[in-house]
Amino acid sequence: MQKTYENVESIAGPILVVEGVEGVKYEELVEVMTASGEKRMGKVLEANGSRALVQMFESTRGLSTKGLKAKFLGRTAKLGVSPDMLGRVFNGAGKPIDGGPEILPEKVVDISGQAINPYSRSFPSDFIQTGISSLDVMNTLVRGQKLPIFSGSGLPHAELATQIARQAKVNDGSDFAVVFGAMGVTFEEAMYFQREFERTGAIERATLFINTAADPVVERIAIPRMVSSFAEYLAFEKNTHVLVILTDMTNYAEALREVSAARKEVPGRRGYPGYLYTDLSTIYERAGRIKGASGSVTQMAILSMPEDDITHPIPDLTGYITEGQFVLDRGLHQKHLSPPVDVLKSLSRLAGAGMGEGKTREDHSKLKDQLFACYARGKDVRELAVVLGESSLSDIDKIYLAFADRFEKEFVGQGYGTERTILESLELGWELLRPFPVSELKRLNSKIIEKYHPDQKKGAKKEEVVTEE
Repeated sequence: MQKTYENVESIAGPILVVEGVEGVKYEELVEVMTASGEKRMGKVLEANGSRALVQMFESTRGLSTKGLKAKFLGRTAKLGVSPDMLGRVFNGAGKPIDGGPEILPEKVVDISGQAINPYSRSFPSDFIQTGISSLDVMNTLVRGQKLPIFSGSGLPHAELATQIARQAKVNDGSDFAVVFGAMGVTFEEAMYFQREFERTGAIERATLFINTAADPVVERIAIPRMVSSFAEYLAFEKNTHVLVILTDMTNYAEALREVSAARKEVPGRRGYPGYLYTDLSTIYERAGRIKGASGSVTQMAILSMPEDDITHPIPDLTGYITEGQFVLDRGLHQKHLSPPVDVLKSLSRLAGAGMGEGKTREDHSKLKDQLFACYARGKDVRELAVVLGESSLSDIDKIYLAFADRFEKEFVGQGYGTERTILESLELGWELLRPFPVSELKRLNSKIIEKYHPDQKKGAKKEEVVTEE
């Protein structure tokens, strides 16, 4: 039952305080009407007895408590979903902003949603190819995984996000879609995302939800939930494998902090609300696979670490909830390498489930370990060379040093316009290991070396030719 109240007591930022209410529920939608007849939407943030806190979806600038009316609509925020949403661009209120027609929904869903029940989860185990060697080989992404990207201010995470969205695919021919959510981005970034999707044709299998820094803060909080709701619809009702990309979760957390301050809540670490961990988990835990369902929701949330601090509350709490992290490095970015991925700091906890025969290739896991070990030692040798000079290095140390340089330039720094299949990335990895004597390849067994090592394969072919003669 809809009820209208005129006793709006105060306005603090995006928060309205309405007194004397009855039967109001959490997250119930509210229509606020000004004295001039203008209507603005909000939702109930807190209901305590006869008092309700209303969080506005639009700016409260210019509003006065005099003459304000608040109508409680008796329903929560919902999103009309349809397969026709693929190829379209929406704002934080779920309305088209690409100049196309209105969507005729097949179904209306509550955007609040719920995390997937752990008992109903199916273990993620199928490889998703992104075309990026440092991700596909070293930190393999699998369907149903939550793998965030830890970036920093000024680092090219926007370019990386669009590259992943453009190139990501599954290799078994299943339906695949990308749902992209941008929160608090600049107008230039918003246009860049839309333009890149349209230019490359990736928009045909993608849906974009965009909230700019000039848009209402509350929409910033709604974007991840809208994205997740539409992704769940595609995955579990339309049997589609969906990749969700969210950028930037730091802007989302800042919006939470702004609303928390307006509510006069006791702040937690660095001023963020004490429930930040719980709130983030309600977003991240909506990704996954469900037993008996053909589709899946895979999530890559991008966050820019304030001051490049990986111990900051946002990346810190994100790391507890998700299954690894993909870390961008400012030093590699200054070397003009793209994408500037710090392989040693990155981790995919489910990588092993997506590797092996029938998924990638039998040598994938061992080759990844060998590349990791050689690069780690190469970086140690580089630091030693700075102190002692290259002339003091042994011959084998010089091979490791040269490998570290080539690995960064050729394997990691492939460029945003280059897409590699997983087999091309694996072959490049073997080519980089060629200068090492076989005795140094301790992470690889003799069977794999004989089958895949470039020099060993050539030697085998020569012997076959001699035998035939």
